[in-house]
Amino acid sequence: MEIDRRLFIAGLGGAAAVATMDPEARAEALEDYMSDMLEAADDKPKFPTVAELDAQIETRAFRRGAGSVFIAGRGNVKKLPPMPAQPTLLDYYNLRFATNHVLQSATDAMKKGQPEEIVFACLIHDVVQTLVKTDHGWWGAQMFEPYVSPRVAFALRYHQALRFYPDQEAGYQYPDLYRRTFGVDYTPPKHIEAAYKFARNHKWYGAPRAVTVHDLYAFDPSAKVSMDPFLDVIGRQFKQPKEGLGHDNSPVAHMWRTMAMPDTPL
Repeated sequence: MEIDRRLFIAGLGGAAAVATMDPEARAEALEDYMSDMLEAADDKPKFPTVAELDAQIETRAFRRGAGSVFIAGRGNVKKLPPMPAQPTLLDYYNLRFATNHVLQSATDAMKKGQPEEIVFACLIHDVVQTLVKTDHGWWGAQMFEPYVSPRVAFALRYHQALRFYPDQEAGYQYPDLYRRTFGVDYTPPKHIEAAYKFARNHKWYGAPRAVTVHDLYAFDPSAKVSMDPFLDVIGRQFKQPKEGLGHDNSPVAHMWRTMAMPDTPL
């Protein structure tokens, strides 16, 4: 049986949610997914409508826009390992972020000869989903802006809007994943449309567009990827504060602290 990995992962809440599941939970979810496929009346993918997805809101104990550190894919959340006193970006990758998806994206960009800034943008483009998923392009750009180049921040901010608009020349097709996640009849809201139009006419359009292109090839939960090829890239592209992320009194330090200490009740 052929499995559409994008649809499977989307049904579990996205790559970030899958990364939090243990192997047993992933195997169980895959078994359920295959059973559903066998029961389907035809072989064509069936996508929900916006109304059908809206009707599911009150069937869950959490909202779909919640960051992955706050919810469990299945069962209860687990106790998180403590962060070091002066956490680095690598500490967040090791202890908080869901990394498989962004590592696949960055690996694809590196293999295809993208400039280092684009490789790095791919490496960080979705990690803010640990904190929040809604409008993650804007949240991600804000969270990283004090520590990265303006072009990288631009790529983070606008990749979210560009992903809803195909670009044949760049090699980007609208993915079935979004039909599954947002609904087959989904129309992006006005702020997404405005952001797309702005970015499409910007001199840096190629940066966020490249992130969307390499995003398409980054949804394989079984892919073997490593942080090792990107250690020097991080060293050159990320301005690590000596006080540690969350302790440098920057305008976004609270965002990093929230990921470090998500069990704080108030």
